[in-house]
Amino acid sequence: MTPTQILRRLQQNERLPERSRQRLRLRECGLQGLIACLPEGTVSPQLCQGLYKLFLGADCLNLSDLLAVVQLSLQADLSVRLDICRQLFHLIYGQPDIVRLLARQAGWQDVLTRLYVLEAATAGSPPPSSPESPTSPKPAPPKPPTESPAEPSDVFLPSEAPCPDPDGFYHALSPFCMPFDLGLERSSVGSGNTAGGGGGSSGTLTPASQPGTPSPLDGPRPFSAAPGRHSSSLSNVLEDGSLPEPTISGDDTSNTSNPQQTSEEELCNLLTNVLFSVTWRGVEGSDEAAWRERGQVFSVLTQLGASATLVRPPDCIKRSLLEMMLESALTDIKEAPVGVLASLTQQVLWLLRLLQDFLCAEGHGNQELWSEKLFEGVCSLLDCLGAWPHLANGTADLREMAQIGLRLVLGYILLEDPQLHAQAYVRLHMLLQTAVPARREEACYVLSKLEAALGRALNTSSSESATDKAGPPPAATAAAERCSWLVPLVRTLLDRAYEPLGLQWGLPSLPPTNGSPTFFEDFQAFCATPEWRHFIDKQVQPTMSQFEMDTYAKSHDLMSGFWNACYDMLMSSGQRRQRERAQSRRAFQELVLEPAQRRARLEGLRYAAALKQQAAQHSTALLHWGTLWRQLASPCGAWALRDPPTLRWKLSSAETYSRMRLKLVPNHHFDPHLEASALRDNLGEVPLTPTEEASLPLAVTKEAKVSTPPEELQEDQLGEDELAELETPMEAAELDEQREKLVLSAECQLVTVVAVVPGLLEVTTQNVYFYDGSTERVETEEGIGYDFRRPLAQLREVHLRRFNLRRSALELFFIDQANYFLNFPCKVGTTPASSPSQTPRPQPGPIPPHTQVRNQVYSWLLRLRPPSQGYLSSRSPQEMLRASGLTQKWVQREISNFEYLMQLNTIAGRTYNDLSQYPVFPWVLQDYVSPTLDLSNPAVFRDLSKPIGVVNPKHAQLVREKYESFEDPAGTIDKFHYGTHYSNAAGVMHYLIRVEPFTSLHVQLQSGRFDCSDRQFHSVAAAWQARLESPADVKELIPEFFYFPDFLENQNGFDLGCLQLTNEKVGDVVLPPWASSPEDFIQQHRQALESEYVSAHLHEWIDLIFGYKQRGPAAEEALNVFYYCTYEGAVDLDHVTDEREQKALEGIISNFGQTPCQLLKEPHPTRLSAEEAAHRLARLDTNSPSIFQHLDQLKAFFAEVVSDGVPLVLALVPHRQPHSFITQGSPDLLVTVSASGLLGTHSWLPYDRNISNYFSFSKDPTMGSHKTQRLLSGPWVPDSGVSGQALAVAPDGKLLFSGGHWDGSLRVTALSRGKLLSQLSRHLDVVTCLALDTCGIYLISGSRDTTCMVWRLLHQGGLSVGLAPKPVQVLYGHGAAVSCVAINTELDMAVSGSEDGAVIIHTVRRGQFVAALQPPSASVPGPIFHLALGSEGQIVVQSSAWERPGAQVTYSLHLYSVNGKLRASLPLAEQPTALTVTEDFVLLGTAQCALHILQLNTLLPAAPPLPMKVAIRSVAVTKERSHVLVGLEDGKLIVVGAGQPSEVRSSQFARKLWRSARRISQVSSGETEYNPAEAR
Repeated sequence: MTPTQILRRLQQNERLPERSRQRLRLRECGLQGLIACLPEGTVSPQLCQGLYKLFLGADCLNLSDLLAVVQLSLQADLSVRLDICRQLFHLIYGQPDIVRLLARQAGWQDVLTRLYVLEAATAGSPPPSSPESPTSPKPAPPKPPTESPAEPSDVFLPSEAPCPDPDGFYHALSPFCMPFDLGLERSSVGSGNTAGGGGGSSGTLTPASQPGTPSPLDGPRPFSAAPGRHSSSLSNVLEDGSLPEPTISGDDTSNTSNPQQTSEEELCNLLTNVLFSVTWRGVEGSDEAAWRERGQVFSVLTQLGASATLVRPPDCIKRSLLEMMLESALTDIKEAPVGVLASLTQQVLWLLRLLQDFLCAEGHGNQELWSEKLFEGVCSLLDCLGAWPHLANGTADLREMAQIGLRLVLGYILLEDPQLHAQAYVRLHMLLQTAVPARREEACYVLSKLEAALGRALNTSSSESATDKAGPPPAATAAAERCSWLVPLVRTLLDRAYEPLGLQWGLPSLPPTNGSPTFFEDFQAFCATPEWRHFIDKQVQPTMSQFEMDTYAKSHDLMSGFWNACYDMLMSSGQRRQRERAQSRRAFQELVLEPAQRRARLEGLRYAAALKQQAAQHSTALLHWGTLWRQLASPCGAWALRDPPTLRWKLSSAETYSRMRLKLVPNHHFDPHLEASALRDNLGEVPLTPTEEASLPLAVTKEAKVSTPPEELQEDQLGEDELAELETPMEAAELDEQREKLVLSAECQLVTVVAVVPGLLEVTTQNVYFYDGSTERVETEEGIGYDFRRPLAQLREVHLRRFNLRRSALELFFIDQANYFLNFPCKVGTTPASSPSQTPRPQPGPIPPHTQVRNQVYSWLLRLRPPSQGYLSSRSPQEMLRASGLTQKWVQREISNFEYLMQLNTIAGRTYNDLSQYPVFPWVLQDYVSPTLDLSNPAVFRDLSKPIGVVNPKHAQLVREKYESFEDPAGTIDKFHYGTHYSNAAGVMHYLIRVEPFTSLHVQLQSGRFDCSDRQFHSVAAAWQARLESPADVKELIPEFFYFPDFLENQNGFDLGCLQLTNEKVGDVVLPPWASSPEDFIQQHRQALESEYVSAHLHEWIDLIFGYKQRGPAAEEALNVFYYCTYEGAVDLDHVTDEREQKALEGIISNFGQTPCQLLKEPHPTRLSAEEAAHRLARLDTNSPSIFQHLDQLKAFFAEVVSDGVPLVLALVPHRQPHSFITQGSPDLLVTVSASGLLGTHSWLPYDRNISNYFSFSKDPTMGSHKTQRLLSGPWVPDSGVSGQALAVAPDGKLLFSGGHWDGSLRVTALSRGKLLSQLSRHLDVVTCLALDTCGIYLISGSRDTTCMVWRLLHQGGLSVGLAPKPVQVLYGHGAAVSCVAINTELDMAVSGSEDGAVIIHTVRRGQFVAALQPPSASVPGPIFHLALGSEGQIVVQSSAWERPGAQVTYSLHLYSVNGKLRASLPLAEQPTALTVTEDFVLLGTAQCALHILQLNTLLPAAPPLPMKVAIRSVAVTKERSHVLVGLEDGKLIVVGAGQPSEVRSSQFARKLWRSARRISQVSSGETEYNPAEAR
């Protein structure tokens, strides 16, 4: 079904709403608008038929649509135009009134007449009828026809069946009074000028003819191109009574009824009938205006004859139209009543003028146009009107008609056709006898014409007779015959006009005209006499010429003006039609096309989005399948591969509490970058293409430069309105924890090291959500894509951040050390942040919109007030540093240099997530060549008071001179000492080139290749030497130099090339001689950072980077001024309007780096020395010393017999016990559990200076009575009792989690009452071990069923209330019962050991397998008894083994790095029974009654073993690191602490007696030193 059929059926479908059907009928714009919007191309019959049927099917015929269909058919072949002509003919025949309406349409003459053109109009070339309207749409470029007319084209064309048999569709019924024979008459056959006869004429014979006349009779004048068409409606031409049955006989039979006629003939006949109907019947009126409308048809025919080939010569078409008009005019006069005769007379007058102009101009060189029908029609009209008698003295109109008739009769006499001039002789003879007046002017005119014809005939006759003696030739015979006709006419004229001509005196010798039998011969002889010639030349010719000037020249001038007016009207109507067409086109576009295109675009976008979503889902499914396959095919998976692939690694985003990114995770999408290596070595084919920002001149930054002085730069903090909102906390109903309610939604970007991910941030009353909006999802550590959901209760800190020097970002920190950098790239005019609960207040004008959005999100996060927030506030970075007290803690040595620098970086806006704002650390050493590193020698350290660019004193003068001599002519670039920065993205990639994802980022930055090997970071000593040799290389260090040994090794095996001088292959970083391994380098480098020299001078470097020497005069004096684009407030990207330039500027900022926020505007205080800090602590006497700082003074104190004779399997102090402001300094809770399940909650105060041992312990009074004792619910596994490894206490001391139950359950007990809260049965066998993370978020359980489960703790009001009913993850992989577990949430590590000696590492958040460790041991591995994790992810494993089955068990201790690398091993001579790790130490309790303290990084003893009386069952360190709690086999609790400072021991007892407020019974047990020897 074709589109037009569909449209027609929809229009007729009654099920559609009327409004829709009205729109489908195109009432507002019509078919003309539809056709105007069709593309150029071949037009098929089906399209025209379909459009014509749509036109006929309309409720009210819109004739502008009809003309539009006709206009469209002009581009089609002849068959299509023939079909349109048939349709037009039948439409006019069926509805005669249509012609009147059709004649009112603008440009109908041009549209209909162009159907005569033989060839189809060229696509894209409008017909030349009028100049292009300025409002018309630009035509589409021409498209060559590619299909036959019978086939549907590639545009919106119908494909209906071809038209049925023409005889069945077309009826040869003329709509006129009698049918006209429009065939080629004999007068036209054999014409020597058949094509373009009008085009060859040069004008009339009158002297007034001018070549510039636009008459179609004077010759063609090319018209300018005519654009579109427009029409309104058709009108009836014919009345019902004007359609009698046609009589078909003889020559009157129309060619339309001749089945043998050609298509061209049929088209010509039909179209001539149609044109005549519209011209004669449709155009109403007989005045000049009406005839101008009719005359435009002849003008168009003349122009077409000059520019195209028609189906019939245009002169013949004009003649046929004039013949039909003459006959129709005669019929109208005969049938007209008396009252309308005057108007008909005016009609006939204009018709005769037109005919006279046609015959005298175009017929001058083409005698075939002087047809018999024209002659008969003119004579009949003049006879009917009785105009001949008025030739001399009648009314003006009748006289003019008679004069025209006389001229035409004389013209016919001059023709060569004997039949035609014979009729003219008869008509003129009759006129001479009856009508020609006796006026000298008319007589002279007629005599001159007749004499000229007679003279030619006589000359022809005499010359032919003289040359041919044999007999008269045909020409002589014809001449003689003409003379036989002409002489009687002259005789009659001379006889009738004897007196007006003055023959009595002018021709005295004239033979007598009355009764002379020899007049014919006498007159012929007389014509040769001088008298006759003299009379003609002197008397007749001047009078004749004057008569023509007075009569016919005037008529010519009138017609010249008429044709000019027709031409102008044709141009005007063409332009009007073009305007109407353009208007219809616009209406169609607005009402139909544009809505359809919008809908199509929406559907296209929806479809594209659906395809994209489908592709994304497919890609995501593949990623999920890849993850599942890796899990199943892992070394410990169900489908473990026999030959597993080599693992490649990349840096994880997980951080420790000290903000160390230590962990490597498997890189499952590893790229070895072989092509990048080949390109570096000039072996590739891809040329180096400069980046967009590199091609942008720095001068473009002038538009973005801000001239605000640094001292006037406002601090980045909330405005007054936001601060006022924070004073009113949210209502309880809004913070209802049972119902999650959306608070805020904002478009944002998640900034990561690898990418900037667009997405949506949503904040609810309970959670923070981010939805990844990127088109292609990638696999990340947290899953597929960057989506995340985080509880608000875990939000620890929120920091205001900059991104590309805009204050538009936030960084969220959670208690598990996860952090997210969110940028809000709001543009003016958008509303990306919306809050359903409150309308945001308008911010002051100067605040950029992106800052307003960021502040709005920030203020909402503060209003929600998470209970676990740290120093979360609305302060600026400067105020935040002051409020945090970090500087004071550092000065007093309460935190390390590393921790302080990392905190300064964090507060100043430095982040791991943005390479242009990466944390910056100082070069602290300058000795990288000595075999040993002596940290007591100040000469090995770098001068921290100077910028790295002038650490070589030779560079200072050079840098100063460069600064003073610099001058930017454009005034954009301020003076600077260094053109590069000490911290930028390229520098970070330079150091971390061996670690993914920085390797890929480096290759991307270098346009797809590795940098030259000599410029890479290949040696620590060479890097330092580059700082000494070039003041342009000012890169400081990154934090990884102090904690991350893996970045110094090329573990992924990248081809980094060879050095040019030595041809040495670049692999691992070349370390200084004093470092034996990467771990050793990191350890010694970290010791250097914490050394006394650095502690004494670090504040000087802080002044340069974060302090008062960062900007202003102090920076100039310190030679510490960098390129202006690196400073906050120096550049405003919002001033750059061009998006391309803005992107390039962002790239420039990223490459140059960014200076941190200025935290201090006054000199930074110096740090106390270690000795000064010790004296200070001794004087204050406010807390117990850390045992790890006084390992040489350790003493064991007997605290209490907790459970007499029953092993004490657990004794610990929860490290996050809540204390209100009122209860600050009150005792903590100390939890003990015995092997029998006896639960004790004791009072513990780690420091009481009234007691000699600085601590107090108060036993739980409920343990003394069987009635009040609290026992954990059993029963337990037979023959084992309660195991300390199957117990865990919540960090806040509210809950106790227990395993080891016979039913395999995991139980939750409230410590305060000993009440069982829940019992979770998910394991299939007994739970053997439990472990809690330090965050208090997750609990991990191990079981005999070989699985581990990760559980989420439930919190309410910031306190632990239970476990989630279902585990978060189930971890598989063990082949035997799990014997011990450990978990570190911040590093996303879950480690488990089993009885078969295997250690497996999984991730916590996704449960993915990471690595399997097999501790080195003897031939037969035994169970892994203990596991512990250090603060930096170190894994301490206590394993067992046998040399052979049945042999004695051997024990050993192993240390692995966070990435599974074996760092140290220690064989143990004793059987370990308890293991814990704290800070940098390992505490090991043994069955042989000894407590060992080992160095964590080496497993070497840190202190001599502490002997105990009996075997140790549990070891725990208090949260202040001041004491070690040791549970013994006999139920005793031993507290290990450090001795007192020597300077305060002597006065301790005096203070004790009079300042003690405790009863002796409370503290006596804590004052007894535990002596194992005495006990024995």
